Amino acid sequence: MGRIDTPDLPTFGVEEEFLLVDPATGEPVPLNAEVAAQAADRDVELQLELTSCQVETTSEVASSRADVHRDLSRLRRVAAEAATAAGARLLAVGLPPVLPHHFPVTDKPRYRNIAERFGMIAHEQGISGCHVHVAVDDREMAVAVSNRLRPWLPLLLAITANSAIYRNADTGHASWRSVLWARWPTAGPPPHFATAAEYDAAVAMLLQTETMLDDGMVYWDVRPSANYPTVEVRVADVPATVAETVLFATLVRALVMTVVEDEHRGVPVPTPPPHALRAAYWRAARDGVQGHLIDLADTQSLLPAPVVLDRFVERLGPALTRSGDDDYARSEVTRILTEGNGAARQRQAWHDRREVGDVVAAAAAATVEGL
Repeated sequence: MGRIDTPDLPTFGVEEEFLLVDPATGEPVPLNAEVAAQAADRDVELQLELTSCQVETTSEVASSRADVHRDLSRLRRVAAEAATAAGARLLAVGLPPVLPHHFPVTDKPRYRNIAERFGMIAHEQGISGCHVHVAVDDREMAVAVSNRLRPWLPLLLAITANSAIYRNADTGHASWRSVLWARWPTAGPPPHFATAAEYDAAVAMLLQTETMLDDGMVYWDVRPSANYPTVEVRVADVPATVAETVLFATLVRALVMTVVEDEHRGVPVPTPPPHALRAAYWRAARDGVQGHLIDLADTQSLLPAPVVLDRFVERLGPALTRSGDDDYARSEVTRILTEGNGAARQRQAWHDRREVGDVVAAAAAATVEGL
């Protein structure tokens, strides 16, 4: 993403991970190198992920929601065309609805080392997420922002949940990806860090104890980026549609703007107890936006998801107004509550006939919807 300057409105960018599947069976296929080569012929660089059935797109640095929407639409369109040309199908899903016997690891030294050290955790992947970077130039501020985002991470997970169907079954969770992802020793919500030095010391300890191979394996759901002057929010399933990804990115930027202002004003840092944060994560993973969520930011009580989401958008109101996104965010949140997100789409496709092929077809259509 390169060097990012932080104007009045911070710039932001998005990374989306996608699954490659067999067009006939829906099973993941190890064709990421072939798909990346096809995309390169179309002037798009795709990143190869840990397993060879996945690719990742990286947007340009953007100043506005419209810029993000335009770029993500282009990247998804080219990635889908490249997948088709390579004999695969592109899916924006948090987990593969159908599983092969194993996921071949991409043939790169780093990925081979990860697979050797972490065993089945690495081999049972096919896990696809979405990461939003928001410009925060000062590293101490980036750590402070990460602290302040912790209570909101479960809600962001609920909004983007898109992995309800896995192993030819309804998992009973809107985001089963987040449950499986938690097996990594550096996944989940980060601890609270008083300073950037304390954060660095924790990362150094994890490296020294070989809990991770490099700082790229800091998989916490929010972190100061190791490569850019940004805060990176990593909690989401890859959303089903470009529209849902754009909403997620817009809300994340507004949330970062809001907590930066809180930090400047000296508003006390919210520190939910570990048991409450864990409970909120599980509830968000189970219910998504079609049930109840724990309102960590206020009462720590269980409330209908629409109530929690409405309070969230109200909290972001000043930032969304500054960016010109207030009406958009409210209407899109209402639409998701009414129509459902990716998890709801998967369940609707599954429960009509309980045929996983219907889920794959619905996911493939959603991946390119509106492009």
